[in-house]
Amino acid sequence: MAQAPDMRFYESLPLFEAFEGVADEANYRPLPEGWWLAVADIVNSTGAIAEGRYKSVNMAGASVISALMNGLDERNLPFVFGGDGALAAVPAALAAKAREALAAAKTWVAEELGLELRAALVPVSDVRANGHDMRVARFRASEGVSYAMFSGGGASWAEAQMKAGRYQITAAPQGTRPDLSGLSCRWNPIVARHGAIVSIIAVPGERGNGPDFQALIGDIVALAEGEERGGHPVPEDGPEPHLSMRGVSIEARAVAPRGRRLLTWPFIAVQSLVLFLCFRLGINLGPFDVKRYARDLASNSDFRKFDDGLKMTIDIGADRLRRIEERLVQAAAAGICRYGLHRQDSALMTCIVPSPMSRDHMHFIDGAAGGYAMAARNLKAALFDAAREQGADAATAVKP
Repeated sequence: MAQAPDMRFYESLPLFEAFEGVADEANYRPLPEGWWLAVADIVNSTGAIAEGRYKSVNMAGASVISALMNGLDERNLPFVFGGDGALAAVPAALAAKAREALAAAKTWVAEELGLELRAALVPVSDVRANGHDMRVARFRASEGVSYAMFSGGGASWAEAQMKAGRYQITAAPQGTRPDLSGLSCRWNPIVARHGAIVSIIAVPGERGNGPDFQALIGDIVALAEGEERGGHPVPEDGPEPHLSMRGVSIEARAVAPRGRRLLTWPFIAVQSLVLFLCFRLGINLGPFDVKRYARDLASNSDFRKFDDGLKMTIDIGADRLRRIEERLVQAAAAGICRYGLHRQDSALMTCIVPSPMSRDHMHFIDGAAGGYAMAARNLKAALFDAAREQGADAATAVKP
């Protein structure tokens, strides 16, 4: 595990509990010199989603986080889940291990999920040398879990560099597997209760990340807060229990290689069945408290975040969504923001659960029909339309 002052920097950051604090730059601290950004995403994720492979896309994105956490032996890793990818900040002492974990994840995603994972390791010093910064804050989602928030433009710049083919990580040799212990995808999609599950991305416009953009974020968060539990897509007492055999199959691929999967799949299936019955009947299993776990599952979910812009997947009614969209349209017209959103009927949850007995399990939320990937596509489409209207080269429009 990394020693002081490596990971202690992140652990020592003050926690903020009101989510509107993501717009307050006072909550953020610059990453120390020498740190690196591990960046990854799925190539043509929208194509895979169109084929109905949204579980695989989300599992691939979460596998990056799982591989880094386990490969670096570091639970308090500052990261953000992006639906079809992820970003994490890594101290210099762990950069070599991070490279190995990313290389192994690339191979696993290709061999087991049939997707292409693009990955890069970008020095924070290069981010700053190119006029951007990388600042991080810690949002306390619950008693047992906090999530990193990033600002400064560095995350967007690093992602653009990766997509341009720079800082690339080469895949590990065939058959190499990352340590994906705790990664699971056992829950069925969570159906909207208030109207629709809406994935929203709002990033700074031409006027930058100034007071106007920060005020916009505060307004959007306040509008969403008017919905029950701020639009949280996961019910307070946890999602309705269902058996997901597709999730069991994907998890089996994470746990064991092909030659040893014959016994692994039935074990995970039986374990899932037992847990399903516990949830359905409200029965505790020894020290495993079903009701507490279900409540923690909801409160530990990352349904909203800040990663050089606001990202939310919320369960929201039509009238409130209209007010949010009107505010975004107004801000976009004024050059304050660029945005994209995507509506769907349900949300998808991918999990990292090192132990069901501990309360620090993490649950990543995305829309079940494309979510953030489709919202980003819609944002990019709006940029192309604006570029055409202005007679500019649409190819210069960069996806956030």
